[in-house]
Amino acid sequence: MTATPVEPPVIVVMGVSGSGKSTVGTLLAERLGLPYAEADDFHPAANVAKMAAGRPLDDEDRWPWLDAIAGWIAGRAGKGGVVSCSALRRRYRDRLRAADPDLFFLHLTAAPELIADRLTRRAQHFMPAGLLGSQLETLEALQDDERGGVVLVDGGAEAVVARALEVVPR
Repeated sequence: MTATPVEPPVIVVMGVSGSGKSTVGTLLAERLGLPYAEADDFHPAANVAKMAAGRPLDDEDRWPWLDAIAGWIAGRAGKGGVVSCSALRRRYRDRLRAADPDLFFLHLTAAPELIADRLTRRAQHFMPAGLLGSQLETLEALQDDERGGVVLVDGGAEAVVARALEVVPR
């Protein structure tokens, strides 16, 4: 009897701005030999301008963005991939999961003080540190029926990726 080959997963690296989604997502994709997509690249210009002005996005702003990410996910289903996306609310994750029911969410988390410090030191990003509070208020933890795992980002990128590799399906 031969074992059925396991299809590579599509992984959404989620969390608030400053949690390390892009850094961890890029490194994780490299370690897994999968393509990486940056969620910020899916934002329409109006969303970027709104966030750069210090105004949080509302759901009407997010739906087209999430749908664009879901399109990428659907194209990678069965082939694997890694995409960063805040995916802060359950309904946002449900929208992404509609593109691939086997989607895996890797939630990056840390103390708010650590994330705030990262945001204030980050250069050349449209998301101001002042929006962290609204993101933390919006964040809904992964629920028991959601396929995913949580990783603390209270160390260097390589250590965080090592933790992530212990959690993600392979």
